[in-house]
Amino acid sequence: MLLAAYAAATTRVGLGNGVVPIYPRHPVAMAQAASTLNEVSGGRFRLGIGVSHKNAMEAMLGLRLVEPLAIMREYVAVLRGALGAGSEFEGRHYRVRWSLALPKRPPAPPIYLAALSVKMLELAGEIADGVILWLCPPAYVRDVALPALERGRRRAGKPLTGFEIVAAVPLAVTDDRPAAMAAFRAELTRYVEQPFYRAMLQAAGLGDGVAAFDRDRRVPDALAEALGGIGDPRAARTYVEAYRKAGVTLPAVRPITFPDAPWYRRTVEEAAGW
Repeated sequence: MLLAAYAAATTRVGLGNGVVPIYPRHPVAMAQAASTLNEVSGGRFRLGIGVSHKNAMEAMLGLRLVEPLAIMREYVAVLRGALGAGSEFEGRHYRVRWSLALPKRPPAPPIYLAALSVKMLELAGEIADGVILWLCPPAYVRDVALPALERGRRRAGKPLTGFEIVAAVPLAVTDDRPAAMAAFRAELTRYVEQPFYRAMLQAAGLGDGVAAFDRDRRVPDALAEALGGIGDPRAARTYVEAYRKAGVTLPAVRPITFPDAPWYRRTVEEAAGW
């Protein structure tokens, strides 16, 4: 609904979400919402989906997060059919007979998968049109994510060229660097405690920061500096460029502690010129 409001108020800006969890939403229902938004926006929408995390799906929603790779593979197969003329699918997790005659409309929106682990990255390369990375430092993008995506693309007989690599880039363009660092360290605490993020950080060469967190129960400055760009516009832009050099095709600037940060507007306005 929010993106529909943005679509109505704009004519050129691209629209995307990163990401909608798949477990609470049937792929046909997801396709219906995505198709409507893509039509009202004139084909400007990109659909980002992901499996989310156990604490969100199970503790908060009472769902079971099981077999994420197998379910995601089937989900995308049903979703692609439902975004087109219909879906005839028989799998372990989904059994769908769905057809719908629709008037002429924009082409189906591209599907991007949220991925962090190597196996999910490979699956994204194989079955999706793009990938969405969250809190992955440039070293992880370059050394782990890109090779995994390339393996997935080869499995599908496709090149990596044209495949969108989106990375969330936490930024704070501010003169009050100590305040922004303190806010970011507090925000990172819940991520460093998650097993998937810990494994990613260790694979990115940030294991010392994880160990320091385990010892002191405080995110060290070095770890926060590796995961976000904080400071003047030049420092923030240099951080964004590090993602581009690592292979990211779409840096998704995300102001640190969005939406309440006092540096939110300045960060967005500075980044808009990059």
